[in-house]
Amino acid sequence: MSSDEEFSLVMDPDPSEKTLEEVQALISKYKKRYEALLEDQKDLTTTRDERRELTKQCKERTKKMTKELEKDERFYKDEIENQRAKLDSLKQEENDLMEELQKIQAEIKEEDDQNLELKVQADVFCSMPEKKFVFKGLTGKAADRQEFDMKSHVTYPMDGGTALITFEEEDVASSILKMKKHTVELGGECRIIVEAQPVHLMLPSLVEIDSEVCPRRILVSNLPKMNTEILLNKLEIHFSKTKNEGGEVDLCEYLPDSGTVVIVFLKENVAKRLVEMEFHEVMLNQTKHKVRVTPFLNGKITNLETKMSMCPRTVLLTGIPDIMEQETLQDLLEIHFQKNGNSGGEIESFLYNPLGQNILALFGNASKEERDEE
Repeated sequence: MSSDEEFSLVMDPDPSEKTLEEVQALISKYKKRYEALLEDQKDLTTTRDERRELTKQCKERTKKMTKELEKDERFYKDEIENQRAKLDSLKQEENDLMEELQKIQAEIKEEDDQNLELKVQADVFCSMPEKKFVFKGLTGKAADRQEFDMKSHVTYPMDGGTALITFEEEDVASSILKMKKHTVELGGECRIIVEAQPVHLMLPSLVEIDSEVCPRRILVSNLPKMNTEILLNKLEIHFSKTKNEGGEVDLCEYLPDSGTVVIVFLKENVAKRLVEMEFHEVMLNQTKHKVRVTPFLNGKITNLETKMSMCPRTVLLTGIPDIMEQETLQDLLEIHFQKNGNSGGEIESFLYNPLGQNILALFGNASKEERDEE
């Protein structure tokens, strides 16, 4: 395209007809249009810059919101994990509480069973066999009474060449122990030297016993005095019959210390049935005799504590040679320790074990009143 053609685009198609004023007006018109275009261009530039700034702000805001969303997402994820951990902890706590509840329920059941057993025991103690007592005029303080008394039987191993002396008084035994060495004259110029030593025994200091009703045994009391063998046969025959609410008898034993009879059945329900009836009429000594049937208690030691205790009236003599007959030497030793001049006193018991022999001495406890009665 030529320059003339380009010029013709802005030139009036018929310039010969235009005057100078018209040309100037036209120039002014186009000038205004140009200024308007510049103003529009300026506005567009401003708008473009504003849009760019807005776009930049939107991008920054979007980036910021994205970071916040990621942060919130991590926070909520951690929160969910924490809540899950709390939920697991609560579930574990619930399981622990359930286990504890079951344990407590089991303990309550055990307590109920024990209470029931104690109730049964209380009923048993209320139905103990009768025993006749005779008042002899002796009284004591109520605070001194004992609910339970246990007599000990302790075995004490004796070496050869030793002797045990039990004096009636504790002071005599104490004097013998203080002297320690004792010269015993055996007649003529013969004498021996023995040594006195204390005797220590291991005795129970605390005994706890649990008792329970035996399901197969009964205790028969209120029995007449008669031949023991005949009595056992009569009772066994009577309580083995089903018409007497009995059953097959496994064992029938007489207890001489209490004058009662223990009957053992093969089946467990027989004893309970007879105990519930309590009183039974049995043909004894050609007549009907009313006997009493009570439960038989089994005892089990649940706690045993022991302590070493020195015998206050017993002394151990050691170093006794085997130089004469056992009975002769024992008599000479006993005579020596009975004399007051040898710090001795009345002897309650004396046991001599010669050299070459090993025996067991049996110790039992007895009160001073019992010794005085004997």
